Amino acid sequence: MRLTLDGEQIIDADMVIGYLHRSMEKLAEERTYTQNIPFTDRTDYLAAMTGNLAYCLAVERLCGVEVPERASWLRVIMSELQRFASHCMAVGAFANDCGAWQTPVMHMFRDREKVLDLFEMACGARLTTNYMRICVFSYDIPPDFMPAARKLVKELPRRIDEYEGLLLENEIIIARSRGVGVLPPELAISCSVSGPMLRGSGVAWDIRKADPYCTYDRIEFDIAVGTDGDAYDRFLVRLAEMRQSLRILEQALDMLPGGPVHTDIPLAIRPPVGEAYGRIESPRGELGFYVVSDGGPAPYRFHIRSPSYINLTPLRDMALGMTVADAVVILGSIDIVVGEVDR
Repeated sequence: MRLTLDGEQIIDADMVIGYLHRSMEKLAEERTYTQNIPFTDRTDYLAAMTGNLAYCLAVERLCGVEVPERASWLRVIMSELQRFASHCMAVGAFANDCGAWQTPVMHMFRDREKVLDLFEMACGARLTTNYMRICVFSYDIPPDFMPAARKLVKELPRRIDEYEGLLLENEIIIARSRGVGVLPPELAISCSVSGPMLRGSGVAWDIRKADPYCTYDRIEFDIAVGTDGDAYDRFLVRLAEMRQSLRILEQALDMLPGGPVHTDIPLAIRPPVGEAYGRIESPRGELGFYVVSDGGPAPYRFHIRSPSYINLTPLRDMALGMTVADAVVILGSIDIVVGEVDR
């Protein structure tokens, strides 16, 4: 952030981006649709599973192919495990940004690691998973995955109780985040922000409800919303979403059917000429992939609608009149991943 200051008060702010630009969208035009999946791990690398999913949904829509029932439920399970793990990082790092030091983030890292253990059990990777495929998974889950997942899902609500005991009434968190970085709902909507940042401003918009994908239309859960639109509300929304993810996981684990996890399609798939947009509710908001086919084995156009990038739009308005110390908290409450900002 480049700040213009009057003493400690911010009178202008600018977000300088581009230092991590890797030209993913252009490189994708020279690779097959399947070969592009690892790129989706390396945008929001704290939520690789959801990156895989959004891209695969776009290509599946372009091809007009259906995903097996078991695969759809597994996608929900992996997405919600990923949301929980990502919010562990977001909430822990935010507490650190507020000055609460290392204890909260280490508690949350402990539980995030247990989710990554499940990912490693399923696909052999922990961070850049490269697990989902177009209409398939690279592997079905092993036999010991379900018992381990059920055990973890039963254990984690107590962990959230622990987080709330550490943080909700913490005087450092309250002093540093209440009334800081206020984002009014009208500004949030006009800036096209999404995810916990939008819901923290009181707008109950969640793609899992508004435009359901996979099997979310068969699952009961609530949309967590804030009231004041400040950094503290965005923190509360993420904590509440962690509970809702566990609620979704309990249902999905119980309803997971048997059967195949793949549809027979060519490895070097050639979608018909056309265009498609696939979107999901990632941990940071609306993540969308726009792909255009000219009938060849590689996309003619590949574009990512990344929430980390778009959620920075109101940053200047949120920072004006605040202090330099507040700017750290405001940026932390947005919860960006720079790999997704720059691509």
